[in-house]
Amino acid sequence: MKKDLKLQESIYKYIESLDKQNLYTELIFVDSESMQELNKQYMAKDYPTDVLSFPLEIQDIESSDMPQCLGSIIINIYEVCDKATLYKHNPYAEFSLLFIHAFLHLLGFDHERDNGEQRILEQTIIESLGLPNSLIVRIDSKNKS
Repeated sequence: MKKDLKLQESIYKYIESLDKQNLYTELIFVDSESMQELNKQYMAKDYPTDVLSFPLEIQDIESSDMPQCLGSIIINIYEVCDKATLYKHNPYAEFSLLFIHAFLHLLGFDHERDNGEQRILEQTIIESLGLPNSLIVRIDSKNKS
């Protein structure tokens, strides 16, 4: 429990530091058809998905007064509503889960390649906010059944 609080505190400090560094995130909402096109074009997967993230290379922040974009998060609003209904929680909770997941990707985490760091961090954030099971937990549960 103490370890989780320390991790949570570190996360909040890091996010605060991003604000001071003049960084922002682009957030785009799309329908399922548009998401399928993006998923096919960029991920070579011909089906709609719930969220995609595209990190951008950050230039030398200290030498620029211009705001810099961490990257883009694209959320399929229809999937948000469908998953919220399926998992019996509200669309705001589902949106939050997807945003947290994608935002961690923008920060460089990758649950497909790391040793569980993204999963632990994501779950800590989600639990601290009182949200339902994370995207990674749902995927893990689905793969085990």
